[in-house]
Amino acid sequence: MRRLIKNLGFWILVAMVAGIAVGAVMGQGAAVFAPLGTLFIQLIKMLVVPLVAVSIISGAASLGSSRSAGKIGVVSIGYILLTTVLSIVIAIVCGLLFKPGASLGAEGVSSIMAQASADAGTAATPGFWETIIGMIPANPIQAFAEGNILQIIVFGLFLGFGIAAIEQSKREKVVSGLNYILEALIWCIGKVMLVAPIGVFGLMAEATGTFGFTVLLQIANLLWVDLVAVLIMGLAVYPATIALLSRVGVGEFFRTMLRPQIIAFSTASSMATLPVTMEACDKMGISKQTSGFVVPLGATINMTGNAIYYTLVAIFFAQFYGIELSMAQFVAITVTASLGSIGQAGVPGPTLMVVAVLVSAGIPIEGLPLLYALDRIFDMIRTVLNITGDAACAAVTDRFALA
Repeated sequence: MRRLIKNLGFWILVAMVAGIAVGAVMGQGAAVFAPLGTLFIQLIKMLVVPLVAVSIISGAASLGSSRSAGKIGVVSIGYILLTTVLSIVIAIVCGLLFKPGASLGAEGVSSIMAQASADAGTAATPGFWETIIGMIPANPIQAFAEGNILQIIVFGLFLGFGIAAIEQSKREKVVSGLNYILEALIWCIGKVMLVAPIGVFGLMAEATGTFGFTVLLQIANLLWVDLVAVLIMGLAVYPATIALLSRVGVGEFFRTMLRPQIIAFSTASSMATLPVTMEACDKMGISKQTSGFVVPLGATINMTGNAIYYTLVAIFFAQFYGIELSMAQFVAITVTASLGSIGQAGVPGPTLMVVAVLVSAGIPIEGLPLLYALDRIFDMIRTVLNITGDAACAAVTDRFALA
């Protein structure tokens, strides 16, 4: 009991349940607690950009002079691309098998059609070259100011490999300095996490009070099908890759990842969970050389939970409108969901990239506001899968790249 009382994960769970209860009782009045959640997320965001930048630069600088650098990049990115496509295939099978949108009527959309309807048309479908060019910062300082994590990673990799190219005596001093800064940033986030239960309480109370249970139940079909696909990926595919392709035991992996998963579920942010995921990788015996490179990278582009969600939403609305999807439309969904998930930032909030997936397959987007009411719950579920995939990728990469 004493250990339980000192466990931060336990208090986050308590805060989550309490927030749901308070939101259910107070209704719209629970919005008074929203600043608590906003303050917590802002504290995390304040530290995430420098943490990612320093971690990537340090990791690339350490790897750049070793033979394992190319291996780590190839293995980790290959694993991410393979599992992303596989997650989309799982989502397509679940969507066609369980038909989440087939039982809904048009009246289900009309009740909250007004919510965020203007937002639904703001996302444009990114082309291949637009996505590639958008990864390269024309102004790195602007990328830091705007918190464009993907651009920061690209710049960090270039700078890190540049540091690796200088002579050893100079390189070691720079890398040591970066590692000291990284330790300080991790200490700062550790202190911020002490107020996580308060922030989680505010987030859950506001979300539950704002949307209530009646509206949330309107699209329960999509929610449970999404959960099934996530469970297949998280409890079958990832464990299989860990068992077959890494040195980490499956049981040890999930025991160590429990705390990061709880934090990911409550904050709905891969970035907020980043330091805890890196700490878990360290406990599993994954080298810091690998985890310092793979986990921040994964927190930005390894989004299998998002890929599943995008795909299921497309199938959901196709079934809702009675559209028979062709093979070409499935290919469009797969490609766009892959690019969309890779480009999606690892922070909580409504996911407008799903619009690009719908548009690419020629599916009407008019009913999309219906999903915004439950976006927070979907976000929490997919974030747990995302950070689990980051750690799994690090475990697999550590075996093959440093062999």
